[in-house]
Amino acid sequence: MSFWEHMTSAQLGGVDRSLPVVLPLGAVEQHGPHLPLATDRILVDHFCQELNRHLGEEVIILPTVSVGYSKHHDDFPGTLSLTHETLLRQVVETAESALRTGMTNLLILNAHGGNEGVAQVALEQLGHRWPDCTVVRTTWWRIATEELQEISTTGPGGVGHACELETSLLLATAGHLVDESAIPARANRSTFSWDTADMLRGGAATVYRRFATVSSTGVFGDPRAASVEKGQQISAAVTRHLVALVRSLRREGDDTWQR
Repeated sequence: MSFWEHMTSAQLGGVDRSLPVVLPLGAVEQHGPHLPLATDRILVDHFCQELNRHLGEEVIILPTVSVGYSKHHDDFPGTLSLTHETLLRQVVETAESALRTGMTNLLILNAHGGNEGVAQVALEQLGHRWPDCTVVRTTWWRIATEELQEISTTGPGGVGHACELETSLLLATAGHLVDESAIPARANRSTFSWDTADMLRGGAATVYRRFATVSSTGVFGDPRAASVEKGQQISAAVTRHLVALVRSLRREGDDTWQR
């Protein structure tokens, strides 16, 4: 069994302590007029299911942290959010509960941009407190950036939130939850000439803005370019890299995982 919460106490007590443990981070927040509030949780759970399918007993997956930091989406109905402090405590304390059982390899797998700052602080706190453990973090769109840029057709600023990538993944994995009739046109806007970052391209600097000032629709990018086929390609690329990363955690120092 790959899922921590599906195992019995006796089963968990008998596992190899070097098995990688994955802590998924999601969110429940507005995703435009066409995607469900749980998009980020659905996507991180999808990739965990893929890890389970490919790795089986080579990985253990912790319960998903479903609500993240989403206060920048508060202007849109339905958004749920923890404070940074509460989210950090939940991530760190959940991870430490697993590490206290003797597990030595932990991957924090994030699916929401608003969790990135907390995930990095959690990584640093856990790494310092547990020097004999390997603690790693990634997001599904960072682990396969080059391939996702090849799949995407919307260019700079085209992928960011409820966009071509996320909409394609939802179409491929939970299409019944996508309202295709409500997919909006690209509406995001920049305040500064250097404010051009998106999911796949970094910017020169970062500026804080409430999401309603970025996009009137709650979408950053152009979801009109989404398709089931792109979603399948995205899922396959990300899964391939995640599987290799998780396997590498039991072979510390192995630099071949991306090849």
